[in-house]
Amino acid sequence: MTGSLIQGIHHYCIGLSYLCAFLLELARLLWPANGWRVAGLAFGAAGLFAHTAYLLVNQPSPAEPYGSVLWLAWVLALFYFWGTAHKHAKQAWAVFVLPVVIGLVAVSRVLLTATPETPAFDAAAWATGERFWGAVHGVLILLASVGVSVGFLASVMYLIQARRLRKKVAPGTVVPMLSLERLETMNRRALNFAFPLLTAGLLVGSILLQHGHALSDNWLSLKVLSTAGLWLVFLVLLYLRYGAHVPARRLATLSIASFALLLVALAASHPFAVGGAK
Repeated sequence: MTGSLIQGIHHYCIGLSYLCAFLLELARLLWPANGWRVAGLAFGAAGLFAHTAYLLVNQPSPAEPYGSVLWLAWVLALFYFWGTAHKHAKQAWAVFVLPVVIGLVAVSRVLLTATPETPAFDAAAWATGERFWGAVHGVLILLASVGVSVGFLASVMYLIQARRLRKKVAPGTVVPMLSLERLETMNRRALNFAFPLLTAGLLVGSILLQHGHALSDNWLSLKVLSTAGLWLVFLVLLYLRYGAHVPARRLATLSIASFALLLVALAASHPFAVGGAK
């Protein structure tokens, strides 16, 4: 209980640092000044430092729901900081990315209280390579999740920017954003990046589940079904983009739905963490 409380405090420190960075970025957009940007980046760096330190010290497993969500939040925080400091300093990159990062940290905190204890280290499983391939599976799914998240962010910005153009909103009166072409390219690259990684991760996971895992407890678990559903959604997205040539606006809507399904998959208990070998 004490360890969980301490971890919870760390979650609050990470989340509050990112929240301060977000509020300062909003202030920069409303009242442009270099001081807002510097202060925002300082709080963003503090949050990223605390986030990184937490991961290094506690080493949460991606097989645990709170761990997978927290790792994803960390990678997106890197995207936020790098993009704000260099590539997208003039656009509202942080205003869109930071709420997702903060939300993921909050979800991770909630999941932490509901996550079962991590199974003890199994030397025999490591010797047979199960833990190694489990780690490979986790990394592949994590990287695919990053692609899904980037596609989600690009899709949200695309829909907002498209609506502005339809209503002929003057650019100087709204939050600056990337062009529709840049956002569509970002979404397409995220899809092309995520799908092969998700496919490989599912294949590795399927092989691992072959070895002594009960059908009803693992193959039909929410984790497996939601991840397989996410793969099917991405397969449909690929067909609609390259086969049916569906307009980007409809693809953006489906990309947002895929992110919601991703959150379900990440929040669900993992068979490797709670099922164990039967």
